[in-house]
Amino acid sequence: MRLFMVQVRGSVLRASVFRGMSVGAVLALAACAQKPLPQHIAPPNPFGYQKVSAVCQTSPVKTAPDGSMSVSMKVRSDDGLCSLRIQQPGGKSYASFGVDPSPTHGKAFLYNYDDSTVVDYTPTTAYAGPDRFVVILIAAPGKPRTHLAVDATVDATGVPVPKPVVPAVTAPTPKSTSHKKTRTRSHSTHH
Repeated sequence: MRLFMVQVRGSVLRASVFRGMSVGAVLALAACAQKPLPQHIAPPNPFGYQKVSAVCQTSPVKTAPDGSMSVSMKVRSDDGLCSLRIQQPGGKSYASFGVDPSPTHGKAFLYNYDDSTVVDYTPTTAYAGPDRFVVILIAAPGKPRTHLAVDATVDATGVPVPKPVVPAVTAPTPKSTSHKKTRTRSHSTHH
């Protein structure tokens, strides 16, 4: 039996190698004992499935000297959303938030998840052009508000334009010809 040390992902493992067991087999067993690292490719949506836009690009958030923030976003109006994650300087989500003014050509939805405040923007289907909205962020009760201006450039390339629904026009139905009872007045004279 031989004893040796192996470093895997920053951890030092001591392994005993028995007769007939290769170093590769020991390393394979050591790798099985490691916990997988969580992968966050896109901001998770705790509310269930929602379509993500085919185009979703955001710039880094810029902070002005007065503390206000701004970000630009490119998104396609294919009925999908584009997400942006922001955090307080301490790495926590904001305690409270809102939108004022709201986007003119879409909708914004905000929520906290995984120590981040998530801003989802979904443009109106087939809209092309600029859109803008401002997210109001509050770090904690009694703290000042921080404004995050989101300037969106919306593209409709390849998005089919929905046809407006026009109510069907129906021809008037002919009035039924029912026989009307004719009333006649009878005059009687009293003598």
